[in-house]
Amino acid sequence: MPTRRAFGALAPAALGALAIAALPLRRAAANPDASLGALLARYVIEPPDGVTRVRYAALKASAEDMRALDAWISEAATRSPSRMARPEAFAYWANLYNALTLKVVLERYPVRSVRDIRSSGVPFDPKGYIGPWRTRLVTVEGKRMSLDDIEHGTMRPFFRDPRVHYAVNCASIGCPNLWPRVWRAATLEAELDAAAAAYVNHPRGVTVLPDGRLRISSIYTWFREDFGGDEAGVIAHLRQFAAPPLRQRLAGRTSIAEDTYDWALNDAPAGT
Repeated sequence: MPTRRAFGALAPAALGALAIAALPLRRAAANPDASLGALLARYVIEPPDGVTRVRYAALKASAEDMRALDAWISEAATRSPSRMARPEAFAYWANLYNALTLKVVLERYPVRSVRDIRSSGVPFDPKGYIGPWRTRLVTVEGKRMSLDDIEHGTMRPFFRDPRVHYAVNCASIGCPNLWPRVWRAATLEAELDAAAAAYVNHPRGVTVLPDGRLRISSIYTWFREDFGGDEAGVIAHLRQFAAPPLRQRLAGRTSIAEDTYDWALNDAPAGT
């Protein structure tokens, strides 16, 4: 390794070359999520129907990009979210959850639904038979964690923000969209609001039926405590993010007729 004196003896042109060569490394250090962002930009599509989809077949066919996904997860696992500021920690956990979900689906692809992928390592857990969420996939700060540990054991109780549900994606049509970019602390609040609005104003989030009754996503039933604790609280949450026409139709409502959820994989059509 050259000494400080040796560096001082280098010609100006050589010093310039060294500085240019160091730029990619500095940029990578400054933005450790760039590789995940590139994968999302390449493989997440936004069709006219408002439901983002993933080009799983194309991603699985790229050995280089599969390695890039694995490398991002491995690097992210070395970070210390407990030392991060709140927005940075929120973005970290949401990105890690979504990257792990991509990896889980890709390992078993093609599948019709994420629920066709059973959890492993939890033979006596009945919930392990209806999805991959109980499998411990990653170690963060010495703790081996599953997708459920990230969402229900970490994000929901720590952040106490209903928008957690719009940040993490379960690889299903009925789920809030997989955000097509990495979550970042600097833009987190605005983008979480945008993600919430995109879901609430889509029929799979809430629909006023022809007879005037209200149909909502099952997310608002399963996790009602995160959305005000009762039907009135859920409706208030929906009105918060509803566009004016929907907000007007929700005004004065206090009850919900039914809920629904589509577990079909959020797979992009063949050839896209």
